[in-house]
Amino acid sequence: MSEFKCGPGDWVEVEYVLLEPFERAAGLPEDTAAQPLRAWVKGFARTGGMIGDEIEVETHSGRHVRGHLSAIAPGYTHTFGTPPAEIAGIGRDARARVTAYRAKGEADGASLGEPPLPNGPEAGE
Repeated sequence: MSEFKCGPGDWVEVEYVLLEPFERAAGLPEDTAAQPLRAWVKGFARTGGMIGDEIEVETHSGRHVRGHLSAIAPGYTHTFGTPPAEIAGIGRDARARVTAYRAKGEADGASLGEPPLPNGPEAGE
C-alpha cells in the first residue's frame, strides 16, 4: 500500500453521489440545492486502485458499495487516529467465526439458538 494506491483488502474510503442537484428536495437553500448530495463510506477494497479511481468496497456490515477512492487507511474525525492493521478486520473475522460455529452446530444436528442469560430469571418468574 502506498499513499496513493491501495490493494485488495486494504481499509479505504470511497465517495459517491447519492442525489444529483435535480433529484434533491424542493425547499433547500439555493446554494445547497445546486450541489449533489455526497456520501463517504469506509470499507475493505475489493480490488486495487489509485486515489480517484472507481472501486468497490465491502463494509463491516457486508454491504458492497462502489465509489471513487478518496482515502487509504482513513482514520476518523473524532481523533482516535488511523486504525492499526491488526484490528481493522476483527469484526469481519468474528462474523466468519460465528457463521462457521453455527454451521458446525447445524451439521452436528444441534440447535445453537440464543444462549441463556447468566443469572437471568427463569420462565414464569
